[in-house]
Amino acid sequence: MSFVDLRAFLAHLEQTGQLARIRVRVDPNQEMTIIQHRVMAAKGPALLFENVAGSPYRVVTNLFGTRQRTRLAFGGDPAGLGERVFRLSRTLMPPSFRGIFKSRRDLLALSTARLRRVVSGPVLETVSHSPDLKRLPVLTCWPDDGGPFFTLPLVHTTDPENGTGNLGIYRLQRFDGSSTGMHWQIEKGGGFHFHKAASMNRSLPVSVVLGGPPALIAAAVAPLPEGIDERLLAAYMMNRPLDVIARRTTGHRVPARAEFVLEGTVTPGDMQWEGPFGDHFGHYSHAADYPVFRVNRVLARKDAIFPATVVGKPVQEDFFMGEALQEMTLPLLKMIRPAVTDLWAYPETGFHSLAVMSVAERYPREALKHTLGMLGEGQVSLTKVMITVDHRVNVRDMAAVSRALWRHLDAKTGIHLLAPTAQDTLDFTGPAMNSGSRLILMATDDGNPIRGDAPRHVPEPVDIHPDVCDTATLGPAFLMVQVKSTCQDIEPVRQALIRHAAARKYLFHVIVSEDVPLNDRTLILWGWFTRFDPLADLYPAGRTVAGNRLIFDFPIAIDARWKTGYPRPVEFDPDVEKRVDRMWETLGLPDG
Repeated sequence: MSFVDLRAFLAHLEQTGQLARIRVRVDPNQEMTIIQHRVMAAKGPALLFENVAGSPYRVVTNLFGTRQRTRLAFGGDPAGLGERVFRLSRTLMPPSFRGIFKSRRDLLALSTARLRRVVSGPVLETVSHSPDLKRLPVLTCWPDDGGPFFTLPLVHTTDPENGTGNLGIYRLQRFDGSSTGMHWQIEKGGGFHFHKAASMNRSLPVSVVLGGPPALIAAAVAPLPEGIDERLLAAYMMNRPLDVIARRTTGHRVPARAEFVLEGTVTPGDMQWEGPFGDHFGHYSHAADYPVFRVNRVLARKDAIFPATVVGKPVQEDFFMGEALQEMTLPLLKMIRPAVTDLWAYPETGFHSLAVMSVAERYPREALKHTLGMLGEGQVSLTKVMITVDHRVNVRDMAAVSRALWRHLDAKTGIHLLAPTAQDTLDFTGPAMNSGSRLILMATDDGNPIRGDAPRHVPEPVDIHPDVCDTATLGPAFLMVQVKSTCQDIEPVRQALIRHAAARKYLFHVIVSEDVPLNDRTLILWGWFTRFDPLADLYPAGRTVAGNRLIFDFPIAIDARWKTGYPRPVEFDPDVEKRVDRMWETLGLPDG
């Protein structure tokens, strides 16, 4: 099943009991965030806010708030979409009549992955040459956000030289009635186009699409190779061509059934302070100067619906979107690297902070080759920690990964620290924005496990150090240690852990802050991987030099506490929460 536009998707959701209409007046300034957060936690429906404070337009959120709805947006099983292309590569190489006949259905589906030009469409029902972005119900999600942000904008640009299109989701802070920020992070296609336009001393035309087919939103998030237009992926997911309208104003082809399209330009040198913003790492990202998007026109349907999402501590909508995209792209990855059997970037960590890859080695150290190769591929290159295991290990099961590390991680050959490296723009743990380090842990099975029986005893906090609040394990390799917020120096705790008979048997002592609950696996991974830089925050029991290699001795402490200089984690405004509490019974939603 596929949907030609947002309205078709909403109609289906309503028919199947997956859409809630909220007719009570709701403020897009934080109230919608709290409502969506509670509904997400309850695995509830998509939300259509029909009475929005300060705007004549409706708002829809939580479109992808369950795996079921995300699959609908993808037009079916995400893994099946990737498998279809994988099958074609196998049956059509080398080309043969038998292979073509056998693949006829897959070829027919692939043939629909195109843009179909139409002369008009619903998005042209109103055209404003004097835009007023303040009429749009742009969300302010968190109390300390720098302002209202477009959180689900599909930003379309084309390469200034060859015209290749790119579609990506980059947050836009609304500055005034006709301008926004353009948060182009590193390794983003739109940013590459702008860099090229700047080198040519030219402005870059930009079209920001709001709404349209849900597959278009999903495709915009996909980490496709540079130069591949995400709109073609959307058509492939829809199993039908994507109708587009050619615009003389920008030279772009925009989706005919979008809800809004903002047309304008971004000009080199035109910068403005943007942020902070509560992002998907669960903290406020740093404010900085970013390019300004100057809006010249707004195209819209007469009764346009404004799509939005909320990001923050996991689990949010991007959790399910990221899962589905990984399932879809894995078969394509295997086309390029057949020895790689699985790759999983953990959504609990914001995806870029931790990835685990499994490899079926055909010769010694082959896995390291594929690990280094993957760390050079597109957005995967921003992975902070990459763990590589044997093909028999379930990479999506952190306990299984931990067991593999216990058995096979050799301190002499399996730990690789790379610094300095480029880092995800939103990662705040490095010495500067876009800068950080990489940690590689190799735990493939060469037939000779390094260690036997795993530690079984979990040390009691009171037996370790007065600053320790709680302890837990994440498999046999990781002892999680929660310390008090007043703990300013981890050295006494680290030494106490080394001296403790049970604690020192674990390979890693992961020290986290008091706000990270050790009874919640999702928040353990969030609090751990978003708050440490490998170069700065690894403390091994000892160090030795062998040749030109620095070798760490176990146990290795990881300082994953919140530190001075880090942005604060996002939290709701208590007063706004109370307002939502008072209105909750009138919303017609599950208990909040």
